Amino acid sequence: MMRVRLKADGRIVEILADGSEQVIDHSDPAAFVRHVRARTGMTQNAFAEQIEVPVETLRNWEQGKRSPRGPARALLKLIDQVPSVAFATLGKKAG
Repeated sequence: MMRVRLKADGRIVEILADGSEQVIDHSDPAAFVRHVRARTGMTQNAFAEQIEVPVETLRNWEQGKRSPRGPARALLKLIDQVPSVAFATLGKKAG
């Protein structure tokens, strides 16, 4: 389970296992994709297979070479909020 905290300055941070904080920046598409995949604990290959995109596409998103658009962005937002529902809807088991 991910722990997040809203800071006084409006930033949303994720509390990592070692107690450190990582800012969640949804305005940076590459950081958002990396964040969503990291929350699932999946490798790039497993995550790409789970969301049915080529691993090269996922790598391009995570490196900022391309940005997910339309349905892909909507799916990533859904996975970020409720991964079990998103993966169940895709017909696959999460994790």
